Amino acid sequence: MFCYQCEQTFKGTGCTIQGVCGKKPEVAALQDLLIYSLMGLSQIAQEARKHGIVDEKAGIFTIQAAFSTLTNVNFDPADFFKMINTAVSLREGLKDRIREKTGNVDESCEAVTISPGPGMDEMIRQGEHVGIKTYPAKNPDILSLKHTVLYGIKGVSAYADHAQILGQTDDTVFEFIHRGLAAILKDDLSLDDWLMLTLECGKTALKAMELLDKGNTETYGHPVPTKVPLGYKKGKAILVSGHDLKDLEELLKQTQGKGINIYTHGEMLSTHGYPELKKYDHFYGQFATAWQLQTKDFPKFPGAILMTTNCLQRPQKSYQDNLFTSGMVGWPDIPHISDYNFQPVIDKALSLPGFSEDKITGQTTVGFARNAVLGVADKVIGAVKNGDIEHFFLVAGCDGAKPGRNYYTQFVEKVPMDCVVLTCACGKYRFFDKDLGDIGGIPRYLDAGQCNDAYSCVQIAKALAEAFDMEVNDLPLSLIISWYEQKAVCVLLALLYLGIKDIRLGPSLPAFITPNILDTLVKMFDIKPISTPDEDLDTILKQH
Repeated sequence: MFCYQCEQTFKGTGCTIQGVCGKKPEVAALQDLLIYSLMGLSQIAQEARKHGIVDEKAGIFTIQAAFSTLTNVNFDPADFFKMINTAVSLREGLKDRIREKTGNVDESCEAVTISPGPGMDEMIRQGEHVGIKTYPAKNPDILSLKHTVLYGIKGVSAYADHAQILGQTDDTVFEFIHRGLAAILKDDLSLDDWLMLTLECGKTALKAMELLDKGNTETYGHPVPTKVPLGYKKGKAILVSGHDLKDLEELLKQTQGKGINIYTHGEMLSTHGYPELKKYDHFYGQFATAWQLQTKDFPKFPGAILMTTNCLQRPQKSYQDNLFTSGMVGWPDIPHISDYNFQPVIDKALSLPGFSEDKITGQTTVGFARNAVLGVADKVIGAVKNGDIEHFFLVAGCDGAKPGRNYYTQFVEKVPMDCVVLTCACGKYRFFDKDLGDIGGIPRYLDAGQCNDAYSCVQIAKALAEAFDMEVNDLPLSLIISWYEQKAVCVLLALLYLGIKDIRLGPSLPAFITPNILDTLVKMFDIKPISTPDEDLDTILKQH
């Protein structure tokens, strides 16, 4: 086993015995074999395109399967066993269609001919020979970029899957994912070629986030500023974690009139701002905070718990009987809802005691996505021109358990009173409950939503740049980014594709980035690691 795709990887170098996330070496091997099988499917899909054969089913399966290998999504060997066989079945079906047109298929790469073993043990042994260290590369820097593109594709796949659930697809996304996966097994691309593919991955990430933004806003309306209670009230309860709005909507529909209150956890907090979700009277508030605290928080929840996407941790005995999964999430022996029929979740909630009293510890405001912020753009622009707003800080990204993330709390606490903090993703839990006040009625803390709502932040920055007749990099705007897993990788690549410079990244740099690649990124984009809040703030404000 070797895995270093997330920020918590063992000793900052790689997990080799068992994943820090809880992934066992058997699951790691199956995930490696699934990715290898997807590379074979992708090579055939690319060949099929040359002959006018485009298979959307293969595209959708590829994003779902790649998403399942993202950190803290699926730990169930049985799911990977099925997906590996499906990948090969789709690959062979495309081969047959190509042969009908041309008579032959290029099978020079082993990935397009590999046959999965008949049993789990055989597949695990196969997976142990096709891990990320086996990819052909002329030097460590090319291998580094191959891994970067792979992890970016995993992040893109997550957003593309959420988008396609809401009816939003674009063939350019499928085409790049297949081309990128196919390229990883090639050895004829130069370092410059891989740099271009890395930035193209960022371009595709931006498209996937655009599709998801369209799916979310056309289905549930544009988010509006909404105060969300932190705590609970007396009654039966269901807690929804993850990121998926469709699962939440279906659950809200099915629990109407049943005396059950629905609470959010983790990145589902921002869903309270969507008009078509907040209209439900039993959609109440936010219970607990970030994903990495779930093993402490879930035992305190006296109801059913639904995990819709990452981030799932190893379930504890104290609550595993109350836990359900959906979407691409999986854990052995945890019930999985695959058809939007949440009756088992509802029945479990009704059988549990629920909360015996009301308890509210505070509130937070969500809903400051692009539509809400740009709706008062004139006021914001006026405040900047008048000198009331000196600077904007986008403090965003993933939260995690690794030491060093208190940097983001301290940074926001030290931001001068004439500055605005914009945020998205779960990194906000380092400071989301702090009262930062306002500047002339404009809140100093603006929560744009989930990690994919980085798209909203980009649109806000573009609109402000246009209003001030300048480039985004010339705005009084600084990006302070925290990363944890592969969705953060693809968001970062999207920002680099857009040419955004002077990004500060932490709490540590990705293990899969070599010193030479880091040096290249510094030269091209002036990307840098975080230092201390005082030093970074002083440097930023002096520059602007």
